[in-house]
Amino acid sequence: MNQSNDAIQEKLLHVLSGKSEEDPFSVFAEVRQEGAVMPIPNPMGGGDRQAWVVTHMDEAMQVLKNHHRFTVDPSSIDSNRHIRDHIASTVDSSAPQTFFTGKSMLFVDEPDHRRLRKLVSKAFTPRYMESLRPRVQEIADELLDQVQAKGEMDLVKDYAYPLPINVISEMLGVPQSDRAELQSWSSAISNGLGYGRQDPTAVANMQAFGEYTAQLVRDKRKSPEDDLISQLIAIEEEGDRLSEEELISMITLLIFAGHETTSNLIATGTMMLLDNPEQLDKVKADLNLVPGAVEELLRFNGPSTTTGPRFATEDIELGGQPIKKGDMILVMVKAANRDENKFTEPEDLEIIRKVDRHLAFGQGIHMCLGAPLARIEGDVAFTTLLKRMPNLRLGIPRKDVTWHFALSSQGLGSLPLSF
Repeated sequence: MNQSNDAIQEKLLHVLSGKSEEDPFSVFAEVRQEGAVMPIPNPMGGGDRQAWVVTHMDEAMQVLKNHHRFTVDPSSIDSNRHIRDHIASTVDSSAPQTFFTGKSMLFVDEPDHRRLRKLVSKAFTPRYMESLRPRVQEIADELLDQVQAKGEMDLVKDYAYPLPINVISEMLGVPQSDRAELQSWSSAISNGLGYGRQDPTAVANMQAFGEYTAQLVRDKRKSPEDDLISQLIAIEEEGDRLSEEELISMITLLIFAGHETTSNLIATGTMMLLDNPEQLDKVKADLNLVPGAVEELLRFNGPSTTTGPRFATEDIELGGQPIKKGDMILVMVKAANRDENKFTEPEDLEIIRKVDRHLAFGQGIHMCLGAPLARIEGDVAFTTLLKRMPNLRLGIPRKDVTWHFALSSQGLGSLPLSF
């Protein structure tokens, strides 16, 4: 790698570690210019195992859709280790497993993945998700009712976070009184993990999250209700189809993924619209444009920076680079979603753009199970916000807006607005 490449790699590593104040998208654009696949130091050490970032759409699709050649489960490859092993080693071994340390859908391939996904897929069909729209609308209106008369709010704390956490919690049967704590744990986990960095508080919060979920399962066993957790327990008890570890890992995953990414979509999407007032005016003039605008916001600056790591199951060439068996591959979805080869003027937000494909929800067998729900929540959240508060504007100077950047996501901890 020449000196120029070294400098670009260094910029990328600073972005991924959360240490950079530079616009990540300008860095991603520089990386794309170097090629579809770039080597980076393995964040886990990994001995002779190389790590790679993928920043072009075609190569990203190859990795995400071919789970035979690129697995999420490194234990299937001799002498390989996973980022989760390092975290799991710092968690009390007697503590319940979470989606990150246990056997969740994120970290298994077929046939286990199909078995686990099938158990919850009935609750996440587009038809069932659509049936939730009236309740999502009620929650959105209830949240805005609480701030409408004040003329100001913190979009993150008052709307973007509580909307999806309440929706997924009602689905699962999480008591109202526990939801604030779930938000706190999820935020600490999301913001505490980055490239080559592990905040000790993230591990502690992960452990607390697992212990809470295990207790919730015990409570539901004693007093089942009409909710998804009770259904999963009933399935588990029918036979050897869902182990206790799988059950708790599944529930923590559904809680975390069921609100964290959608919260980021609502908050970041609002910020992107405020940054592009001509696009905001287009949406406000015709709220029927919101569903398409949601897809463009997901492409332009979606919640996830990368997908979970993949590992090459054999020696293979990808994007002109020789990938060795066991190498780690990080698909940079935010970079691929602005691939100049796939999108016209990709660095511009254009809410009437026809987005045929983006990677905000992933691709292949691990594509986000909750994508239909996220789309409905985004549709309702933006439509309701812009309808009720058409004069929405930033309540602080733009330079004071603070981003939190982690390996898996970039988000806003706060977004004061006036209206």
